[in-house]
Amino acid sequence: MGREEAGRELREEFNKWAEAGRGEGMEQDHLPITLPVLEKLRIAGSENILDVGCGAGWLSRRLAKLAPQGRVVGMDISDEMIRVARRTSAESENLLFVTGEVGEIPWEPNFFHHAISVESAYYWPEPAAGMQEMFRVLRPGGAAWVLINYYRDNPHCHQWGPLLAVRTHLLLAEEWKEMFREAGFGEVGEERVVDPSATPEKYAGRWFRDAEQLRAFKREGALLIVGRKAEGRNEGKK
Repeated sequence: MGREEAGRELREEFNKWAEAGRGEGMEQDHLPITLPVLEKLRIAGSENILDVGCGAGWLSRRLAKLAPQGRVVGMDISDEMIRVARRTSAESENLLFVTGEVGEIPWEPNFFHHAISVESAYYWPEPAAGMQEMFRVLRPGGAAWVLINYYRDNPHCHQWGPLLAVRTHLLLAEEWKEMFREAGFGEVGEERVVDPSATPEKYAGRWFRDAEQLRAFKREGALLIVGRKAEGRNEGKK
């Protein structure tokens, strides 16, 4: 499957999610692992930040409050998600939402201080192309932050793939780091972000076998990959 076809498939699926109201629930699901990452960003009030795979905009709105003199751009491949995000973010004057595919980010080079993606990268049709584009739009000294719950090193999430309607990439942490390095990033590192939220005694959802597997999944933690664009690197790789 080519990137364009995979992109269409992904857009159609997440448009369905948006129409079903699933975008609004992402904050509750992902906030426990995202808050520790926001602390690590140490955002200054005047920085420019890109939220890749922003969905309904819950993280973009938080970022806009942390950088009131900066510019926050939320980007998603789903035009329906972007419509929801714009409708629910009208009060944020420093926040803009654009429709786009991570392999061709619709923005100028060397602009953002941070590019962050939460629970999106394993859906990208070509993750390596996405890393190269994040590198391109970051300014020298800027950093990319990719946070995912679905990765091969955590055995308690492997069952998700067949349950999803679109293709996903189940990769090792080392494979993600190598894509960062190949895109041009330096100081590439990984961390685990443990989910501290409470687990019900009985689990009735479809993503885990039972409550014990869910607890084991949370203990393993989400994978955070971080890389920095070196000072003096004014052009991204294409």
